[in-house]
Amino acid sequence: MTLPTLLDIEASGFGRGSYPIEIGLARADGSVCAFLVHPLDEWTHWDPKAELLHGISRARLEREGYPVRQVARWLNDELSDIGIAYSDSWGYDNTWMSLLFHHAGMLPAFRLEALRRLLSETQMERWSDTKEAIIREQGVLRHRAGEDARLLQLTYQRTLDY
Repeated sequence: MTLPTLLDIEASGFGRGSYPIEIGLARADGSVCAFLVHPLDEWTHWDPKAELLHGISRARLEREGYPVRQVARWLNDELSDIGIAYSDSWGYDNTWMSLLFHHAGMLPAFRLEALRRLLSETQMERWSDTKEAIIREQGVLRHRAGEDARLLQLTYQRTLDY
């Protein structure tokens, strides 16, 4: 079985002015990768509550983050052949991804779709309990983009197996 490619984005906050700070992918083969994003000068919004969740400081982004254009190019390189990735928070993730590509001066070579489009009614009913069980079993580090993307992928896989 080929697993769907899952994309997850951590951000500076949730409201107006927020921007992507980490983008992670769980590939069809189950491998995971993630990149921190160096904030642009005009990206000033910072929500301390969001930082408490993901544990990534703005100083760390400035030190270790990759330029916006490089992250956009990486996403296109990763996803152009399959043409699609899925997100469980499509409304937020699509907005942040669009912002990233806009500031990179590029167009995405793939579509981001809502994960729920792949799920059957049975999968949706089992989703929360299954996800919580995987978190407990594997001690998943939450609110980091790569780990969250893989958690979604594992949850998808296990909900299929019922």
